[in-house]
Amino acid sequence: MGKKQVKVMLTAFRDGFQSVYGARVLTKDYLPAIEAARAAGINHFEAGGGAMFQSLFFYCNENAFKTMDQFRKVAGPDANLQTLARGINIVALDSQSRDIVNLHAVTFKKHGITTIRNFDALNDVNNLIYSGKCIVDAGLQHEVVVSMMALPPGMTGAHTPEFYEATLRKILDSGIKFNSVCFKDASGTSTPQTVYDTMKKARAMLPAGTKVVFHSHDTAGTCVAQYRAALDGGADQLDLSMAPVSGGTCQPDIISMWHALRGTDYDLGIDIDKMLIAEEVFKDCMKDYFVPPEAKAVEPMIPFSPMPGGALTANTQMLRDNHQMDKYPEIIKNMKEVVSKGGFGTSVTPVSQFYFQQAFNNTMFGPWKKIAEGYGKMVLGYFGKTPATPDPEVVKICSEQLKLQPTTEDPLDINDRDPNKGSKAAKKMLQDAGITDMSDENVFIAAACKEKGIAFLKGQAKVNIRYNEKKEEKAAATSAPKAAGSAGYTVSINDKKYTVAINGNSATVNGKTYTVNVKEGIESASAASGGAGSDASSTIVKSPLPGLVLRLSVNVGDSITSGNELLVLEAMKMETPVNSPVSGTITSIDVKQGDQVTSGQVLIGIN
Repeated sequence: MGKKQVKVMLTAFRDGFQSVYGARVLTKDYLPAIEAARAAGINHFEAGGGAMFQSLFFYCNENAFKTMDQFRKVAGPDANLQTLARGINIVALDSQSRDIVNLHAVTFKKHGITTIRNFDALNDVNNLIYSGKCIVDAGLQHEVVVSMMALPPGMTGAHTPEFYEATLRKILDSGIKFNSVCFKDASGTSTPQTVYDTMKKARAMLPAGTKVVFHSHDTAGTCVAQYRAALDGGADQLDLSMAPVSGGTCQPDIISMWHALRGTDYDLGIDIDKMLIAEEVFKDCMKDYFVPPEAKAVEPMIPFSPMPGGALTANTQMLRDNHQMDKYPEIIKNMKEVVSKGGFGTSVTPVSQFYFQQAFNNTMFGPWKKIAEGYGKMVLGYFGKTPATPDPEVVKICSEQLKLQPTTEDPLDINDRDPNKGSKAAKKMLQDAGITDMSDENVFIAAACKEKGIAFLKGQAKVNIRYNEKKEEKAAATSAPKAAGSAGYTVSINDKKYTVAINGNSATVNGKTYTVNVKEGIESASAASGGAGSDASSTIVKSPLPGLVLRLSVNVGDSITSGNELLVLEAMKMETPVNSPVSGTITSIDVKQGDQVTSGQVLIGIN
């Protein structure tokens, strides 16, 4: 009997980028690698969706729809291009109204996508019914998902082979149309035995010929064992990546898996010599990008605090942006309690982000002192039904802080009547910003990306990509033209070199540009911190944490009362309002929208 042909989807250009670079990669840099992978026999690519949608607008100043078009052009007309969707959250962190869920499928089909993998982090099948229907109605292939992870040791109540069997039974009973079924373990924590048992149960339940896919990450160091167990249990397809975005937080390397299957009855069907060439091409494409050390490492703590590979580096990149990377070990430790009390939603976006945000808040502000909105809404039922009942005390705290009552209502019904969601609200955002192009794409960008999507469409987006030091030094040296008033310096602090180029009111430090105002002499502490228009009677409002100024809610001269919102900061994908501690008149605003601020930095003066 001949070998079993194992189908492969190459994840390097979506999940690989998300897991290593926090999805901050310019499209033009990796197009040659797609072509090389195609030459090696790859015809099924993960080509976008998930975090690779928002990140292009947030960090790369690129349009995700145009990236899809470019991907299709290079991959060829017959390639299976697949994207990732989060049920009714689609490619956003928040759940959406029905019209936006449908617009997602329509626009992605328009821009060359073949298949959408559709999952719900809570395994609430109700969240897959309408989103799946939209995918099928748009003429796309629908890959429905059962989301997996292992509960931290000592916890029980979900995420067993029997739990996954029951979830699959609900999918089958719901009548959802699908072309394939994926079992997705974003944290890589399921034991190989659980994977094997789950595949066996699924194969027995599904109609003959149904394609069964298994997806995982190597964050816990057991993914190759998981993949072999999945094949032995009856899986037809594995998700694999390519160096330099393979292993660690990513999927196993396709060449590593090829080697692991040598001498077995399984065959990946690749041209190994051409694949070796493709990996060299890809390594050259990505040579200038900074690789966070945690992205390529096996993390033994992950089974105890299941942080998925696709979210781990996105979060550590944000911690680096906010100069808080030293908090990472404590945040990861605090995730165990957050998971245990949150209802056992699968640690995959957006729930993994909710877990991380709440663990971040518990670290920064004290246990349960500040509830992250996403986490709170999840335990209160606003994203659907959690696999297990959340901790009653945590539910009470979330209800009190968010001023929301627990609900069992369909999230789509809640979202449809929310005046801040849907195409009508998105069009108003565009109109208010002076944007007249009401194309489906722009409406979807506004709905899914909010203020940052509007900033992109107005030409105000900033590139925030981390390159290695050599690349950054070169960029800093060449970023500003030599002209009157410009100067370049190399500054060493604690033996670390920083290249600084100053041009007018801009300074570029290691490739990143900041607005500066340099004056001779040293002002007194009060003068330096007060801002324009402040005096001894002024109240100075300082930033409670590092973050991005997402929007300003007041102007100089406004009269405000105590508790009024002054501005909104964004940190770790969370919005943190900064409210006035006093009543008075705004005398100074020391920051502008889009500024990155540090903890304790002066924001606003009030008289």
